Amino acid sequence: MKRNFLAQFLNKLSDFPSWAKEILFDYLSNQIVEDNPIGEFVSYKPILTYKGRCELDFKKSGFDNNIYNILKFSENDYSISEISLNTYLSLEEVARYFIFCVDEGYFELPDNSQILNLACFLTGKYKTGEYFVNSGKLTSCQLESVIEQKNNENSDKKFGQYLIDLGFVTQTQLDLVVKIKEESKKRFVLDYHEIPVIKQNCSGFEASDYQKKIDELQAENKQLKAKLEQLLVMVRGE
Repeated sequence: MKRNFLAQFLNKLSDFPSWAKEILFDYLSNQIVEDNPIGEFVSYKPILTYKGRCELDFKKSGFDNNIYNILKFSENDYSISEISLNTYLSLEEVARYFIFCVDEGYFELPDNSQILNLACFLTGKYKTGEYFVNSGKLTSCQLESVIEQKNNENSDKKFGQYLIDLGFVTQTQLDLVVKIKEESKKRFVLDYHEIPVIKQNCSGFEASDYQKKIDELQAENKQLKAKLEQLLVMVRGE
């Protein structure tokens, strides 16, 4: 099992002073969209079934290591986002494995139907229209009418634009799900070591370096003082 990078990342951030946290919070809050459906999915912690535990213990099916890694992380109470970070898989790939484990009975079916809905959308199992139907944005009948209208018009206009034009979804809602799907394809490697460390004290090397500079400045000040005293003597005619 790999180390929990997300926990280490967050713990390192927690050591920042409050004013630095406030800056980070303000910066990130401006980039977070309200009612973003991705949050429910990435924070979800898959629950192993008895069948899943047996497969993890005995590996009778001989699946690839990614399956067993995901089962193991789930056994250790890891969320979808933590699984993605620790396995170096994209969110789309984790969603695909997640759906497979649900279909095989290795994971319990989530209580929140939107978790499975989003996972199916990320992997392409559900198209945009199906996703919005399952999200309650439009009905199956409305979806069928949109599809029929698009087919009859034989237009280059994208399907999502029909949903907007008919008032079923907003441009913001459509842009959000499109962005979520695109971002889910990217691999995100979190290296918590890259977070700047706030140093309370100088290291021994830094301290000696600073002391050397201080000594040099003091020597220069003594020389300047001596020259000023000589000038004063000359001015006074002493």
